[in-house]
Amino acid sequence: MDFCYGQWNFPAGHVNEFENVTDAAVREVKEETGLDVKLKGVLPICETELRNETHVIIRFVAEVIGGKIEFDSNEILDVKWIDIKDIEKMAEEQLRNYLVGKNIIKDYIENRIYPLEIFSDKQFFNK
Repeated sequence: MDFCYGQWNFPAGHVNEFENVTDAAVREVKEETGLDVKLKGVLPICETELRNETHVIIRFVAEVIGGKIEFDSNEILDVKWIDIKDIEKMAEEQLRNYLVGKNIIKDYIENRIYPLEIFSDKQFFNK
């Protein structure tokens, strides 16, 4: 992944077959940072073109509830908590998917946070 070498990124990943989207988010954070998180809400869902593929990006708001920073140094250069104000000041070459990252911050600051229940199928099957 030379195209993003040395750039900061939010924990990210994919959803495994038959895996719940929210469970995937918690798992990916644990795999990439060593931290346990509790999801608190979801920011607006977006899509972007990355390497000639369309990716649907589901961005969660979470709080750290445990664990300690640990990561696979063969896959990740560093993991650290970065204050939101410092992310806002990052230059394009410092932040992977710069516009996506900036929009995450903007949506968070504008409190565009929706309840996790939008992922529940109970509303369709329990009537």
